[in-house]
Amino acid sequence: MNLDAKTIHKIADLARIHIDEKEVETLIPEMNKILSFMEKLNELDTSNVKPLVYMNEAANVWREDVVKQEISTEDGLKNSAKHSDQFFMVPKIIEK
Repeated sequence: MNLDAKTIHKIADLARIHIDEKEVETLIPEMNKILSFMEKLNELDTSNVKPLVYMNEAANVWREDVVKQEISTEDGLKNSAKHSDQFFMVPKIIEK
């Protein structure tokens, strides 16, 4: 299948991109190269190839969530510029 200028414009319209007329002449041979490569791929026998769902076959290793107290609240707030007993204090940035 060889593409022409009309087909290039239709593809650009479907992709919702703007191309200039001078770009069309350079796109025709490039798109034809891509299509000829894809036709070569169609010649391969892929009947015994399983569809690729994930890039690797690794399965998730699920574990139970365990709550740990790594640092105390007091130590976490120690270097904060402003804080209350349990929370960081930050300036309000959303205005009405």
